Amino acid sequence: MGATKAVTDATFASDVLQSDKPVLVDFWAEWCVPCKKVDPLLAEIAAEMGDKLEIVKVNIDENPQTALAYQVMSVPTLAIFKDGERINLVTGAKPKSFLVNFIESAL
Repeated sequence: MGATKAVTDATFASDVLQSDKPVLVDFWAEWCVPCKKVDPLLAEIAAEMGDKLEIVKVNIDENPQTALAYQVMSVPTLAIFKDGERINLVTGAKPKSFLVNFIESAL
């Protein structure tokens, strides 16, 4: 428990939309420098809050359908899904304290 997990176009519905816990989705890309700054913060948050929510990653270059379906225009984009619906969204690299508040506001 506590690790982030890669999700694909093929597994998005089962891993995110049908999850029994809230899910934070990190839409990212390999070439995105701010994404690399957010990644270790999300790993820390996953270790600390993994019992309350899942944290998953969607590589937008490898999974364009999901990125298109949720109108992800820039990365990193972090979206929180609960009961199959997107309930919160933030774009850009943010400090850990912001991310924790962002997540807690959705729980």
